[in-house]
Amino acid sequence: MKKLLLLTTGGTIASAEGENGLAPGLGTDEFLHHLPGSRLDYQLDTRQLLNLDSTNIQPEDWVLMARAVYEEYDQYDGFVLTHGTDTMSYTSAALSYMLQGAKKPIVITGSQIPITFEKTDAKRNISNAIRFACEPAEGVFVVFDGRVIQGTRAVKLRTKSYDAFESINFPYIASVSDNGVDYNGDIPKASEQPFELTDTLCTEIGLIKLFPGIQPEMFDALGRMYKGLVIEGYGSGGIPSQGRNIAEKMNELTDQGLSIVMTTQCLEEGEDMELYEVGRQVSGMIRAGNMNTEALMPKLMWALGKTSDPAEVKKWMETPIANDLTF
Repeated sequence: MKKLLLLTTGGTIASAEGENGLAPGLGTDEFLHHLPGSRLDYQLDTRQLLNLDSTNIQPEDWVLMARAVYEEYDQYDGFVLTHGTDTMSYTSAALSYMLQGAKKPIVITGSQIPITFEKTDAKRNISNAIRFACEPAEGVFVVFDGRVIQGTRAVKLRTKSYDAFESINFPYIASVSDNGVDYNGDIPKASEQPFELTDTLCTEIGLIKLFPGIQPEMFDALGRMYKGLVIEGYGSGGIPSQGRNIAEKMNELTDQGLSIVMTTQCLEEGEDMELYEVGRQVSGMIRAGNMNTEALMPKLMWALGKTSDPAEVKKWMETPIANDLTF
């Protein structure tokens, strides 16, 4: 019999109608009352960590979740975390970096409609998450709408539909239903490194999406505020240098020791800064490859939490971890 730990954090799945709209409100006992039956043979223990709309989830909450899994790791065969959908992708990536080497499934799920509503997707999603948590897969995963997504590759694309999440630039791990789990390839295995918790995060980072007309002077202020930046450039990674010279400002910031990650605004296929002149005019940039922004942000916090040396940060950011980067 598999022994699982369910950690609840709030989100739509645990929400109820209030005076000002939906808000997390279900306690653990009431939440358990709505869980569907299962043909699986497992023991499910529960613990409420948080009761937040995921809009209000902060990096400090990622640390709380990671520590909860780490502290109970030897007592359980798998873990399920319920979470709001809006920041689920950031959380799943953050846990992937903080809990490297996990040899058990750590599964995150939620819903678009509260579990107490008649036409909810919550019961299916949590049933599927529990089923996958009984599997021999290793690492952090998002289970949603019958699909299993690597924790570093999940992105929320839809605000209302049941199929809210997609796996970006990486194959789906598996499909899951009442009949079982159908893997798309080999069962995922963690790296050979020992399981460890690395929960020191540096939150002094920023995210900038370039747009025509963006003012170069803004980067002077950012350099005083942050230790790291993720820049979403155009196309393959283009950065303006004429009219308003953003490339010059970015070179100044890297010379000052700021860690800057260059990615693309395009959701699929990643950056290639070597392709065009407008990408080659900056130096010292950290290459994002085909990582998504939801993974880049917690990874940069994690890397800067390990070291303040820009060369070391660049090395960690460009090192594939938990299948977050394939080029």
